[in-house]
Amino acid sequence: MRLDKAAKAAFLKEFVEAFVLSMRYFFRPKATINYPFEKNPISPRFRGEHALRRYPNGEERCIACKLCEAVCPALAITIEAEPREDGSRRTTRYDIDMTKCIYCGLCEEACPVDAIVEGPNFEFSTETREELLYDKEKLLANGDRWEPELAKRLELDAPYR
Repeated sequence: MRLDKAAKAAFLKEFVEAFVLSMRYFFRPKATINYPFEKNPISPRFRGEHALRRYPNGEERCIACKLCEAVCPALAITIEAEPREDGSRRTTRYDIDMTKCIYCGLCEEACPVDAIVEGPNFEFSTETREELLYDKEKLLANGDRWEPELAKRLELDAPYR
């Protein structure tokens, strides 16, 4: 199959246009990032791994009102509480089944004392399902680990609450 001069010229013109277009995009900044080493900024409203916060004196914030348990559409939160000697109520059990959680943030919105929050950590993976059943100790450890970022995030979000 032989091409005449007009077909060859049209083919060459299309090839040159395609090459110019490729070179234009070749030298532009890349749209992707080198993920584990480079990370995109995270919004202050990002909902990641759950955490229970403490007051600056070390006492846990949760007052066992159970609003987060009541508002959870996935029924992922289980709370048991008992009164203390001073008359206040505190949780004896605070469990979140992360396999059920849909990260809607309703628990965080319902909490009157900002005790349960969804933190900035989105890189939590496990090898077994049991590791995704968070108990009170795990949630408090997450809160202790992420407290500076959690406080900053809540401060940035305060005008919208």
